[in-house]
Amino acid sequence: MCGIVGLHLREPSLEPRLGELLAAMLGQVVERGPDSAGVAVYGDMRLSPPGRAVVSLLGVTPEQASTALPRAGVVAADAATVVHAESPVAELLAAIATALPQATAIGSGEGFAVLKGTGNPVQLAESFGLAGVTGYQGVGHTRMATESAVTPEGAHPFSVGPGQCLVHNGSFANHATIRRELQAQGVEFDSENDSEVGARFVAHHLARGTDLEKALRLLCERFDGFYTLLVSTTDSFAVVRDAIACKPALVAETDAWVAMASEYRALDVLPGIENARIFEPEPEEVYVWQR
Repeated sequence: MCGIVGLHLREPSLEPRLGELLAAMLGQVVERGPDSAGVAVYGDMRLSPPGRAVVSLLGVTPEQASTALPRAGVVAADAATVVHAESPVAELLAAIATALPQATAIGSGEGFAVLKGTGNPVQLAESFGLAGVTGYQGVGHTRMATESAVTPEGAHPFSVGPGQCLVHNGSFANHATIRRELQAQGVEFDSENDSEVGARFVAHHLARGTDLEKALRLLCERFDGFYTLLVSTTDSFAVVRDAIACKPALVAETDAWVAMASEYRALDVLPGIENARIFEPEPEEVYVWQR
């Protein structure tokens, strides 16, 4: 049992409220995952200034990052440290690997940042400064650990491709087999978490040119288990459930936004929810909204 929330804004006038609304949604699913939490936010000017590469890190302090990368901007966010610089993303990642070998990258791209840690999700959202975040899209997760230890690395979202993000409620029964198959193709892992296997699988196919809808259809064909997934990229917001669809999920849609959550009460905090089209996603049907 974990909690998922996500918000994809269509109405630009709501963008200053992205973090406020996402924090309110996250606060409604704390009981579903009280041991850790994380968010991915798209379009916040402070975390990810336009035109700059962004890398979110665990395992280093903001002071260590500032010292090792004096030309980069550094933003502290609880266990995570966000670094941005005027360079290609690959160059920034390479500079970090050289200067901060102890760091683990938990997200990279442009216009996108990942923040996560362990502890009470509401307190984590406060430590992230989530209520003050702006942007056009956000994804959040509260975790109840079942497949690996309670660590910041094991918290969601899992972001293993440029601007990509995956959050997961459920478990993958055959994740060890698929992990070995991906490793045989050169894919490296940062944790023992089964959700990371799903994220690596999607990123692996996107890197080969597969579109997001097709990548999620391939995931449904290959993965066994019970799952609800919310997957985002810089221009997409997607939901898919397994063939039995026993893990809860609701989608609400208005002209101003699309939102997904594990429980209705997380949707009830959104403006205009009384006029939203609300539905439960069908088993193994991939829903994708484009920016």
